[in-house]
Amino acid sequence: MIRTRTIRRLRRSSGSGPTPKVVALGGGHGLSASLAALRRITQDLTAVVTVADDGGSSGRLRNELGVLPPGDLRKALAALCGDDEWGQTWSRVIQHRFTSKGEMHGHAVGNLLIVSLWEQLGDPVAALEWVGRLLGAHGRVLPMSAVPLELEATVRGHDPAHPDETGTVRGQATVALTPGEVQEVRLVPHDPPAVPEAVQAVLDADWVVLGPGSWFSSVIPHLLVPELAEALTETRARRVLTLNLAPQPGETEGFSPQRHLEVLARHAPKLTIDAVLADEAAVPDRVSLAEAAERLEASVALAKVAAPDGPRHDPELLAAAYDRIFRMHGRIGPWR
Repeated sequence: MIRTRTIRRLRRSSGSGPTPKVVALGGGHGLSASLAALRRITQDLTAVVTVADDGGSSGRLRNELGVLPPGDLRKALAALCGDDEWGQTWSRVIQHRFTSKGEMHGHAVGNLLIVSLWEQLGDPVAALEWVGRLLGAHGRVLPMSAVPLELEATVRGHDPAHPDETGTVRGQATVALTPGEVQEVRLVPHDPPAVPEAVQAVLDADWVVLGPGSWFSSVIPHLLVPELAEALTETRARRVLTLNLAPQPGETEGFSPQRHLEVLARHAPKLTIDAVLADEAAVPDRVSLAEAAERLEASVALAKVAAPDGPRHDPELLAAAYDRIFRMHGRIGPWR
């Protein structure tokens, strides 16, 4: 609580202008971590969420109803809920999963609520705004594309019996859990339309935050939507890339922090970054990370952002780190 009050006091004292317009891109628990932090330091926050999930409740609803997978959108909305009784109650409600021996087993309440509004309104963006108002969400949630996407990857050694063979695997859940080495990811369709509101949010932003999260299945997919990728390279916003606390088993097993940057640059060679944020305890080779960041035109910001009770980002420590980066790069006080 002390850290949060300090951040808010610093933000109020930085000038009479509005707080920064921040757009955070990602999916799953990684995006939830950045949103939980960013909502503490800005009142103008938009989440742009990947829509390639094909597992669990989301996958079942997607397959049966032909809708966007709602799970990562639901998680983003839950992360934007306030710390008061209303926000925390609704956060728990939409995250609640049914337990039964029937077809409802494993479905999340929020997934059903989102899909119900999609069917009622016929507009995924408007429906998410309705859910956000119900929850009292501190920000806006947008899908990166209005059509369900499929993740396709080139993987070496996906079949442990043939570790040197390279093949193609499909599906976000399969890519995330592959025992092989992911070399490249693609979207199907290969040129999906971006949600116009997501593109405009990136173009209007003061800051764009990419990551943390599953590198190949939550972070990089945003760079593969042509209109969104173009907006990310053309925007006047400054860009922060947030690294994970540790490699992800399967998807990025054995990856160093600098290798994460190299993979991202290979998928988006025109993208430049202003700052790379990493937990100070997760970077054994600071020189190599600095060199990899420099190739993206970025500086490295090391900070203590890990929670003491497990491998997750602490929202208040992460908020303080973002706040310092925003200030160090000069976007304080009245924002353009």
